[in-house]
Amino acid sequence: MAGEPILQTHTLGKLFRARLNPTRQRWAVRNLSLEVRRGDVFGFLGPNGAGKSTTIRMLLSLIDPTEGDVFLFGHSLRRERQKALRSIGGIVEKPDFYLYLSAHKNLEIVGALNGGSTSKRIFEVLELVGLEQRAFDKVKTYSHGMKQRLGIAQALLSHPELVILDEPTNGLDPQGMKEVRDLILHLAHDQKKTIFLSSHLLGEVEMVANRMAIINNGELASQGEVTKLLDEGEKYVVIKGRPVAKLRSLLSRQKLVKKTVEKNDAFHVTMGFADIPALNKILVRGGISVEALIPRRSLEDFFLSITEQQSKR
Repeated sequence: MAGEPILQTHTLGKLFRARLNPTRQRWAVRNLSLEVRRGDVFGFLGPNGAGKSTTIRMLLSLIDPTEGDVFLFGHSLRRERQKALRSIGGIVEKPDFYLYLSAHKNLEIVGALNGGSTSKRIFEVLELVGLEQRAFDKVKTYSHGMKQRLGIAQALLSHPELVILDEPTNGLDPQGMKEVRDLILHLAHDQKKTIFLSSHLLGEVEMVANRMAIINNGELASQGEVTKLLDEGEKYVVIKGRPVAKLRSLLSRQKLVKKTVEKNDAFHVTMGFADIPALNKILVRGGISVEALIPRRSLEDFFLSITEQQSKR
């Protein structure tokens, strides 16, 4: 059923202790409760070192949590590991392959670990990621972007309903990032896969995700629908104009303006977006040559505000 929860974490936590000095310990993830629904492209955001990869390793049962539990399709990962992982595919960080073997052979080996995959299925997933023409080329001849797409093909091999991708665009050039982004949208919309997408590239997530969670210092900072979370964030307008001194003076006297911050020959003005036309008219009538008037409410701004607030606690 579309919209039903298929991945949930309940107060999930992971404590790491130093081998030589067990008294030295660090919570990489703490008290993390997430909910991913069927049909989501779920963005899992956080700065480097926030605990994203540790969380994904727990979701895929590569490491055991110190506390809490993961429920996949209603099955507890602690008590029903095989049932829980039956419909999951994923890659963690950089996918590894036998470089001197072909893509087809690499997928054949991976498939054998899960009971075997037919050549037809291997070609199906290679076609999905746009690599069918390079199926029998050695992986060492692949670009970084092609290896990332081959990693996604590997995750898709067993017909998973939920695909977990850890930083799939990491290290890619703009063209490679677009290819992976288009692939994610294709998997979600045309293949009806649920996607759990970990990334620190906020703009990429903003373009594909419908729901998201932000993690910082191992703890959940925010979770919900992308559009609603952005609506809760502070809205502002970037204004550039000449003469600057006159623009500064005019903005300081406007009731429509709640706050003004000057940055690099521009003014970041906190105000309602519905009042933008009225403010523009005031500026023009006041003798300002308006060069730019840009509404801003980006995921990057929201992300920074959330993580900065949490860091001050």
